[in-house]
Amino acid sequence: MSDVEKENQLLMVSQVMATRQTILPKRLIEPGPSAVEIEKLFLAASTAPDHDLINPWRFLVIPAHKREDLGELFVQALSERDPSATDEQLEQARDKARRSPLLMVLIVDAAKGDPEIDMHERVLSAGCAVQNFMLLANAMGYGTGLTSGKGLKAQSFRSGLQLNRSEHAICFLNVGTVSSRKPFKPRPEAHQFVQVWGD
Repeated sequence: MSDVEKENQLLMVSQVMATRQTILPKRLIEPGPSAVEIEKLFLAASTAPDHDLINPWRFLVIPAHKREDLGELFVQALSERDPSATDEQLEQARDKARRSPLLMVLIVDAAKGDPEIDMHERVLSAGCAVQNFMLLANAMGYGTGLTSGKGLKAQSFRSGLQLNRSEHAICFLNVGTVSSRKPFKPRPEAHQFVQVWGD
């Protein structure tokens, strides 16, 4: 690869990173990624660092025909947490399952593979997989956003997703076409998060 080609590649990758922005699920609309694009996105995720190749994480895709079931899990989780939740609050919880064309749950297994590889390292690997996925989605022209919440830890929610005892639902990954964007928030500068030991 020539110096010019390297410079062009560097510029392209830097632009993809710099333009990535979190998009709320309600602003992600059809069309979502095609089957071919989704395959490429998962391939990008698979390049994440993975100590001893234990693959401690997975994506649980929520297909269209399961969205209403997911909505009921959101309702059950809220009811467990707040028995006094109003009908409006329950409907808002249910509506979360209807947003974004492509919706997945990121799950990390604390027990898979070598037990010496601790949970922090497993979650870090999963985070790298998600970032790779989101950056390629951004390069394809899609918006992405991560969402979480207390509902992910509710027993009814865990049971509904058939998670085993060692699995942790970390967050939702939402993907789709961006209907509207908020202004970009300023990124932190390097001096705000870089420190030299001894200084």
